[in-house]
Amino acid sequence: MSYFIDVAYNSLNKNGEELCGDKVEVIKTSEGVIIVMADGLGSGVKANILATLTSKIAGTMLKEGLSIYETVDTIAHTLPVCSVRQLAYCTFTIIKILNDGNVHAIEYDNPAYFLIKDGIITVPEKKEITIEDKHITESHFKLEVNDVLTVVSDGAIHAGVGAILNLGWQWNNVADYLEALAPVESCSANISKDLIQTCQKLYAGKPGDDTTVVSVTIRQPEIVTIFTGPPKKTENDKLVIQKLIKNTGIKVVCGGTAANIAARELNEKITVDLEYYDPSVPPTAKIKGIDLVTEGVLTLSKAVEKMNTYINSSLDDKISLNLDGKDGASRLARLLIENCTHLRLLVGKAINPAHQNPDFPYELSIKVRVVELLIQAMKSLGKEVEIEYI
Repeated sequence: MSYFIDVAYNSLNKNGEELCGDKVEVIKTSEGVIIVMADGLGSGVKANILATLTSKIAGTMLKEGLSIYETVDTIAHTLPVCSVRQLAYCTFTIIKILNDGNVHAIEYDNPAYFLIKDGIITVPEKKEITIEDKHITESHFKLEVNDVLTVVSDGAIHAGVGAILNLGWQWNNVADYLEALAPVESCSANISKDLIQTCQKLYAGKPGDDTTVVSVTIRQPEIVTIFTGPPKKTENDKLVIQKLIKNTGIKVVCGGTAANIAARELNEKITVDLEYYDPSVPPTAKIKGIDLVTEGVLTLSKAVEKMNTYINSSLDDKISLNLDGKDGASRLARLLIENCTHLRLLVGKAINPAHQNPDFPYELSIKVRVVELLIQAMKSLGKEVEIEYI
């Protein structure tokens, strides 16, 4: 299995604006990942349109196999320079990462990217090229496991202007911050969220410019397998546990019946933790050979709720979300956000009469809906998901 390219991004709108003037496109292909971060001139609707147009043009062309040079040439013809301010209508950074870690980066008037290797900021050799009178900076380098690549719009570099800092957060200050952050966080989503939260604080809660952070890490695949719900036929109980144990990585069982099946087939005892860390979440249990054992639908629903809040809000941290909590939902949500690149779901098709009328079709069951929401959340986080119904 090749490396996993972990990409995450967060944005802040300029204070008083409903739309962000920055736009990020992340396109996954069989060869790797293409990232386009565009920053439209000004702010609000006009900037949003310019950034969206630029990112969509670049993303679509690169996805269809055109070269970065052809893509930049097209953008240069599409978006001329503002005749009044003599500024580009949209600046952009294009990062093309292959599955083997090789990177081709193009930067046009955006802040230089931050590359951390072995815990320190590294600046690869860059060269300037001219395409349609636009001076473009180009570089090639290779990302290794634990390297961190971060791209920001100028709102991050200017964070604090007119508020906490007179001259804003300079490039070197951001670099120092990322050097301290990278060894602590292995997950791109946490790096991106942490940096955007810091920018928000420097702006004293009122961003003076649209601010975007894109973070990329190269990770070894981290596989989590979840078994939930009993199989439709009891003779498949042994099969599903064999599949669970055979999978490498972290093993999770969700649901009382599923836990009983696992304990029986593994010839192990279930030990229930009767201490309620969260009164709204049922207790967890322990089975030798299984990394996490939780209740089913309620815990899964709570975990998905926490994950969606994490995804949809740039400004909620792990503490406010209680991702560090000891209850089953918090532990499961944190596991899937931070320590999972590939999720494998083993879902039993038996219907629990406590959840719905057994005469209803399986497709309408509460469990199926919760699993679908879990899959959506994981894909929003950029994770790979496989599902097998049994």
